Amino acid sequence: MRHPVRLAGLLVLSASFAAYTQPSHISAAQAKDHVGERATVCGTVASTRYADHSRGQPTFLNLDKPYPNQIFTIVIWGSDRPKFGEPEAKYRDKAICVTGTITSYRSVPEIEAREPSQIAVQD
Repeated sequence: MRHPVRLAGLLVLSASFAAYTQPSHISAAQAKDHVGERATVCGTVASTRYADHSRGQPTFLNLDKPYPNQIFTIVIWGSDRPKFGEPEAKYRDKAICVTGTITSYRSVPEIEAREPSQIAVQD
């Protein structure tokens, strides 16, 4: 005979695991309300910059609003850049989603993309 309590507990555990492993999709504007969370942030790349003379040689992809009014930024560090090719050209003006943990730098939410699989171009 099955134990209904065990089955119910297993279903709750399964749902919790699915919620953790499947990040929610949010807009670039919503990201500020989800700092510290793992999520998928979607928007259109409004501006890009490869700061090759800056410390860490970051590439910045700003979603929905261009720098200096950006509302969300994807950061690709120089050490990871070879995996992406030329991300500032590849993703410019494209609708994309990025998955990772949202952090904040100078009050602007961001996700560090370390692998190309974190960024998906939308159709």
